[in-house]
Amino acid sequence: MKQSKKTAFLLLIPATLIMVFTVFLPIITTFGYSLRNLNLTEPYNQKFVGFKNYETVLKSEDFHSALFNSVAVLVMVLIIGLVISVLIAFALNKKTKITPLLTAIVIVPWALPPIVNGIMWKFIFFPGHGLMNKLLMNMGLIQAPISWINNRGLFLFVVSLVIAWRIIPFSSIVILSNLQSIPESYYEAFKMEGSTRLQAFRYITLPLIVPSLGVVLINLTTTAINVFDEVIALSGYQFANQTLLVYNYSNTFSFLDFGLGSSISYIIMAITGIFGYFYVRNMTVDKVYDYEK
Repeated sequence: MKQSKKTAFLLLIPATLIMVFTVFLPIITTFGYSLRNLNLTEPYNQKFVGFKNYETVLKSEDFHSALFNSVAVLVMVLIIGLVISVLIAFALNKKTKITPLLTAIVIVPWALPPIVNGIMWKFIFFPGHGLMNKLLMNMGLIQAPISWINNRGLFLFVVSLVIAWRIIPFSSIVILSNLQSIPESYYEAFKMEGSTRLQAFRYITLPLIVPSLGVVLINLTTTAINVFDEVIALSGYQFANQTLLVYNYSNTFSFLDFGLGSSISYIIMAITGIFGYFYVRNMTVDKVYDYEK
């Protein structure tokens, strides 16, 4: 027994060292940077400033604008992504001859790199004569091209659609795998009691797919908050279209303020962590679903 414990401990050492040097050490180092005036344009003024960087970020109108954009994108991604993912999962759960082919096709968007995804959609929503404008004009729905990228509201919708399109395949497969793990005997027993499909969905399907919905929500949330490539591909560094990560990149690498950038990173991490905590807490609590015939 002692020998097996010693072996297990030795086998854990490589993974532990990797985690320490690639995860924990950068996190601690970044926190140290966030407490200093670490602007590379002032190399001789790198003094300790405490939480002043955090105060500067939280009072910044640029941060408020980026936060609003990120929250708006998050809400739209959650709605679009969750609804369509569930619908696709239920469609693929029906066993037909073409189901394997459809499943393979659904996976394609997920395989695309984010930057490629953004460039592809930029051609579709190009302000002048993009594919979407041409389609709408040929159908007679609009008389002049719509400026999808330069209008803040339309841009946030387009970015949300682009992100959701990339993430929906993974979300659908996660929900589909959960659906396929539900025994058919549950539905047969419910059917024998004279229950409707809606009741079966409410009392059998929905409670049993809650864990996968939690995974999907966390994935959609982290992806939406940390969106970067698609925003850059679609509109570059336009101030009105900046999300939190683009705002962070601009301060860190454009203005070379690593102290401010590190504090922004921690604020983003805190926001993501709060969402993740509530999702895990609410999606993993056992609930009793009473059925009344």
